[in-house]
Amino acid sequence: MTSFPKLLVSASVAAALATGMTAALASTYTDAESWSPAVATSSDAGMKFASADRYTDAETSTPAIATQSDIIDTAVSAGQFSTLAKALTEAGLIDTLKGPGPFTVFAPTDAAFAKIPAAQLQALLADKSMLTKVLTYHVVPGEVMAKDVKSGSVKTVEGQNLMLDVSSAGVKVNDANVIKTDIMASNGVIHVIDSVVLPN
Repeated sequence: MTSFPKLLVSASVAAALATGMTAALASTYTDAESWSPAVATSSDAGMKFASADRYTDAETSTPAIATQSDIIDTAVSAGQFSTLAKALTEAGLIDTLKGPGPFTVFAPTDAAFAKIPAAQLQALLADKSMLTKVLTYHVVPGEVMAKDVKSGSVKTVEGQNLMLDVSSAGVKVNDANVIKTDIMASNGVIHVIDSVVLPN
């Protein structure tokens, strides 16, 4: 089998997702730009009340309900995961990652996949068994937010462990760097990585 450059975390198999993740998580990151989760803020300014319990503005009387897409639709709409989406389709994992989850996906960007020589990438995409193994190595059962991660190993859906390294320089997953965190979806969370790594 052709050896591929080290790659990072992806999709999952529905049966394996039934088992919960037992990884220890609980730490804060010193690199606020690359790993600290963003905190959403909101304001009640502009809301007018006729009394303590009634809005005078009918349009604001009903709170807006934010809807979230699932992991697949969220990744596709981000515009930088087309190769990942193609790989998930080839492996038959789209429906799994559209399932209830929750999942934590370490998602390699198109630029991450582009680091793999074209011939090797095409061979990987053509080998469904190996592709499934690689993609499920990018998925961890459960919803793991950036603030909850600490250095150590975490078991993936594929079955092998990923090594997480949290330092002042940022966060690494195996040999890949985490470049964006906490992209929320209706069935989990996506953390973006700059390389793809293969399981052993």
